[in-house]
Amino acid sequence: MSGFAGLELAPIAPIDGVVYEQARARHAQLTKPPGSLGRLEDLGCRLAAIQGHVPPRVDRMRALVFAADHGITAAERVSPYPREVTAQMVANFVGGGAAVNALCATVGAELRVFDVGVATPIPVPEDAPGLVRRPVAAGTRNIVEAPAMTADELVAAMRVGAAAVDEAAADEVDVVALGEMGIGNTTIAAAVTAALLGLPAAEVVGPGTGADPTMVGRKAALVEAALVRHTVDRTAPLELLRRLGGFELAAIAGATLRAAARRIAVVADGFITTAAVAVAVAEAPAARDYVFAGHGSAEPGHRHLLARLDLLPCLDLQMRLGEASGAVLALPLLRAAAAVLRDMATFADAGVSGRA
Repeated sequence: MSGFAGLELAPIAPIDGVVYEQARARHAQLTKPPGSLGRLEDLGCRLAAIQGHVPPRVDRMRALVFAADHGITAAERVSPYPREVTAQMVANFVGGGAAVNALCATVGAELRVFDVGVATPIPVPEDAPGLVRRPVAAGTRNIVEAPAMTADELVAAMRVGAAAVDEAAADEVDVVALGEMGIGNTTIAAAVTAALLGLPAAEVVGPGTGADPTMVGRKAALVEAALVRHTVDRTAPLELLRRLGGFELAAIAGATLRAAARRIAVVADGFITTAAVAVAVAEAPAARDYVFAGHGSAEPGHRHLLARLDLLPCLDLQMRLGEASGAVLALPLLRAAAAVLRDMATFADAGVSGRA
């Protein structure tokens, strides 16, 4: 585990295989042909194994969105949008006007937004409800020129994510959906992904928020330059994250590790969030079974991450918005998977004849 001073990672137990089989056995008794609910059955069984009981519970759901800025965005043109948009979008989240707000309201999920390192002032009152201010610094350094974070900054950002999960656990939240906001962070996620998976930049760099082909080529060249500058052993995932990542990715990694340690199911959003989750799983492989992939992003690097994690997305809507939108959309599927195990009658209960 980590050698970073001050970073205490709680042990992560494997999900409960006995409970998983108990859930499978219950599915075999329910009034339906065996396996007829397809992947929904595995979602329910895995939820049960995470929580340690059949049926699992998905009563309270919370989206955790971590926001931060990046030195590469300030120094290089890697996005059609200026980095001030990060702060403006955080204000939009707080004001209820973003996609994630509409989706959370639709599916019945709570929303918490965390300033982990937004570089410009967020135009909302200091005590605005729904916004947690825990800035580590005013954005990271330009990864083409220097490591993104110091060791202390990495630890501080990961602690923000862990504390967010601790609060969710205290509030008896059953499932957390993880997302991010940070102009330029598809470039950062591409650098982390390429380094972690040993892939060339061209295979993982995409248009992000709408970059044209020229900008995509620039992003790929910058990622390659960063990879040359930061030669990191893939067996040191947190050091890789320190050099190439961002404060919001570090917070997501910290949240993933703490959720797994607390036996709370995690739904990961798209490319950026999954890059952070992949770092967490590389650091603590047992965390992987606590993670559900909310959706399959249109960003090319995402499919490589999902393949490495051996996760199938719950949804594939060709989205690439971020801000936990795809993760939140997947939450009703987990609630439905739990409801099937809880509410369906068995053949015996319903007086229905089973298979001959």
